[in-house]
Amino acid sequence: MKVFLGADHGGFQTKELLKAELSEQGFDVVDLGTTSEESVDYPDFAAKVAKSVVTEQGSRGILVCGSGIGMCIAANKVAGISAALVYSDDVARLSREHNDSNVACFGGRTQKPQDVLRMALLWLGTDFSGEARHKRRLAKIAKLR
Repeated sequence: MKVFLGADHGGFQTKELLKAELSEQGFDVVDLGTTSEESVDYPDFAAKVAKSVVTEQGSRGILVCGSGIGMCIAANKVAGISAALVYSDDVARLSREHNDSNVACFGGRTQKPQDVLRMALLWLGTDFSGEARHKRRLAKIAKLR
């Protein structure tokens, strides 16, 4: 599976860990930046990842900023993106099973890197359930745009 990664300065270190670990586990990882801890604007990287996920069918995106909130808000502005702020194992799983999220957002300053890695792997390994009730709800969400 192709996984697009993006981070701002607050998520750089966590992104680097994700890049190494996910690559080692066989994911096709594409790092869309940032390349250092120098201050940058998170919407730029959220847009790069979100647009790449929409373009590359079957791919997913992972974004990391200080809290994950800004990246999540920005990514969800891109049509075709369902970004989830992932803060627990349950949320990682449910955001895929019930909500079919295609971008996961994490907090580089609010979450431990190893916890982010664990939740990211759980999220990447979980499929959408496809249950009728979830499809119906997602169809209603799609009509909100």
